Amino acid sequence: MNLLTQIARVLVGGLFIFSGLVKLNDPMGMAFKLHDYFAPDVLNLAFLNEYTLPLAFGIILFEIILGTALLIGYQVKWTLRAILSLIVFFTFLTFYSAYFNKVTDCGCFGDAIPLNPWQSFSKDIILLVLILFLFARAQHLKPLLSPSLMKLKMVSATLVSALLGWYVLQHLPFIDFRPYAVGKSITEGMKSAEELGFEPTQYGTIYTLENSEGERMTVTSELYISDKWWEKPEWVIQEGLTESVLIKEGYEPPVHDFSVLFNDVDITEEVLNEEWVLLLPIRQLKKADEKGLSDLASWVKTNESLNIKILGLTASGGDDMNAFAIAGKIPFDIANLDETTLKTIIRSNPGVLLLHKGTVAGKWHFNDLPTQEQIQALM
Repeated sequence: MNLLTQIARVLVGGLFIFSGLVKLNDPMGMAFKLHDYFAPDVLNLAFLNEYTLPLAFGIILFEIILGTALLIGYQVKWTLRAILSLIVFFTFLTFYSAYFNKVTDCGCFGDAIPLNPWQSFSKDIILLVLILFLFARAQHLKPLLSPSLMKLKMVSATLVSALLGWYVLQHLPFIDFRPYAVGKSITEGMKSAEELGFEPTQYGTIYTLENSEGERMTVTSELYISDKWWEKPEWVIQEGLTESVLIKEGYEPPVHDFSVLFNDVDITEEVLNEEWVLLLPIRQLKKADEKGLSDLASWVKTNESLNIKILGLTASGGDDMNAFAIAGKIPFDIANLDETTLKTIIRSNPGVLLLHKGTVAGKWHFNDLPTQEQIQALM
């Protein structure tokens, strides 16, 4: 039994550390995920949106600290209580997301290991069982180091994690798991299952019908057609209650909503077919880092001699675009792109992306704007 206790200890502690480190590679991604959870149609906690990044950073550090504490046996009772509280919270979130189909990816392991809500919920239930088992066997979770060494280990884990997270936020993730990573082809990522010869995801429709007496029933689109419900005038489809449901999972293109509009004209193919193009993603002009935007504007003027097409990308409206252009903050053409797509492309606002015929050749944070030599070295 003691062996099982130690195995559970390693599994829980190791998984917490692994989960934290994966998210530490991309704290901004975790912040975006919290923003999804705080949306009005999910948890309705919009007042927390301004604090998603510090909250995300805190949760990530907490996971790593708790996992480390459990493994070395530091403050076992307090550690188990904290781990239990955290997993109960996560289990609620994943169940809520799965049952109500609100957030389709919990972000438990960042973009490295995408899990759907039911997979995430199952994972949390297994963890919950293991943690309750550890609670029952807490007396067997002995410290593995001396008190002074354990404190040093805890302080070191906290400081190293905090520094790594800070570094990533000032630059870019160490490993990019997203479909816009260097070397990835956006053009290929947009291709459908049919184009690639894969089985596509299949969806069905559920209709809610109501008769003159106020009785309601639901039928699938297949039954609606096979049973000829349209020939039963006493039953009327309630349009607002029609739902789309997943029938069978298949291939989904990793690149979604990459549609570039310039003056309301779709120039996506033109951008992806360019020999070389520098894209400058700026999610929201008013929320962009002011120094970063200023440095980017100066950088563009300095690199005009490269003779490469330069195009800004933003989700901001026309009024903001005009105001920033007049103020000289964006001395380059700027087009519109979906904000979620811009968040996925780069975790920097603003940032720089070098494309070669639709393939990402380089990517830089505004703190690491490339020199002409660096760009030419990639061409």
